[in-house]
Amino acid sequence: MTDRQAADPHPQGWLQIESLDIEAQGVARRPDGKVVFVDGALPGEWVSANVHRRKNNWEQASLVEVHRESSLRVRPRCPHFGLHEGACGGCKMQHLDVSAQVAIKQRVLEDNLWHLGKVRSDTLLPAIEGPAWGYRWRARFSVRHVRKKETVLVGFHERKSRYVADIRECHVVPKHVSDLLLPLRALIGSMDAIETCPQIELACGDRVTALVLRHLEPLSAGDLAKLRAFARDHADAGVQWWLQPKGPDSVRLLDEGGPELAYTLPEFGITMPFRPTDFTQVNPHINRVLVERAVRLLQVHPGERVIDWFCGLGNFTLPLATQAGEVLGIEGSEALVARSRENYAANQAARARPLAPARFLARNLFEMTPQQLVADGAAERWLVDPPREGAIALAKALADLHQDPSLRGGWMPPKRIVYVSCNPATLARDAGLLVHQAGYRCLSAGVVNMFPHTAHVESIAVFELA
Repeated sequence: MTDRQAADPHPQGWLQIESLDIEAQGVARRPDGKVVFVDGALPGEWVSANVHRRKNNWEQASLVEVHRESSLRVRPRCPHFGLHEGACGGCKMQHLDVSAQVAIKQRVLEDNLWHLGKVRSDTLLPAIEGPAWGYRWRARFSVRHVRKKETVLVGFHERKSRYVADIRECHVVPKHVSDLLLPLRALIGSMDAIETCPQIELACGDRVTALVLRHLEPLSAGDLAKLRAFARDHADAGVQWWLQPKGPDSVRLLDEGGPELAYTLPEFGITMPFRPTDFTQVNPHINRVLVERAVRLLQVHPGERVIDWFCGLGNFTLPLATQAGEVLGIEGSEALVARSRENYAANQAARARPLAPARFLARNLFEMTPQQLVADGAAERWLVDPPREGAIALAKALADLHQDPSLRGGWMPPKRIVYVSCNPATLARDAGLLVHQAGYRCLSAGVVNMFPHTAHVESIAVFELA
């Protein structure tokens, strides 16, 4: 670098990257203060970038060259990762050291809590981390027959594109699944339904690798025979075919028999059967640690009543039933509630030591009212695990009851709430209500690195009645 460049804070139009945003884009500022988001750049780097979108206060750009490299930059493990045309869009942060990814996600959580909710937690929880590779036990692979190339593609979409990336391996799914990608391409390429199978959904259990084939037309006898042969040839991978002719509710197992699709929570002696299109956590290693930490942070005492809001299949409800005096699981879907009851009954029958009494109710949790909250009964502890939209109606109902005690009758608010979130923005919004209007303080909060190498931020926060 010349003396002139050293004296110039932006030599030759270079940009100095100050931070990363929630989409894992580098953030720089021009001399006039305009913000530039640079895809692929890392904090501390000096880069050249090609601007492809301009607004009054910001610009969006693609990385052209790194002039000074960050010490946090690492060589991506996957050959399909990158910014180039055709690169796989499944990961955004493989070029960043894993420990730095976690630190950045923690900062995103803290920034959201403060800027959106005006909340600071008393303490920061240690991040929940696990394997950085082979962690993704659920995935949705797109399938496309490319006539011009006379090939079938099975994988994720390209970065910022509707096209399917030409991937031959994937390091975020288990190795035995990565090893299936090329055989799956060959299988679909040999089928009569080569043009009418747009998707294969993956759901791994402890003993089963479920593959859900979405097919737009009925499958021929020959195609069904090929699916069965593929499962036999890959029996060591536990392959089990499910067929999906229409929506998720139409999913059915191709052939009955064989191991059950399920995962275990060994710390609690719980087994959770599920269907491959059910919502379960993508990362089973992290899920086990998350459930254990959430139950521990809730500090359930013998005989206490606990409510698990947004209970799903009972991922938290059943472990809580090993600790509490009574558990109520509430979910928005009657079908999910029925499945939760089945899972509870099956585990109850299999255990030497019985679970606490549990009930499961269907309720629209996005239309909660103070009156409905009181009707559901008081509980000393709450576990809240909402979808990305958060639990705004629940938090508002709790705040209304705090601000107008006449609505309560004999109802009492929970002493402690553990909130598991997949969206730091809605967590921060709900935390603001709990702290500033419902009488709680935020004891602790921390990130859960459920999706390494992506910008997705999961987190957990603990609230206690002040």
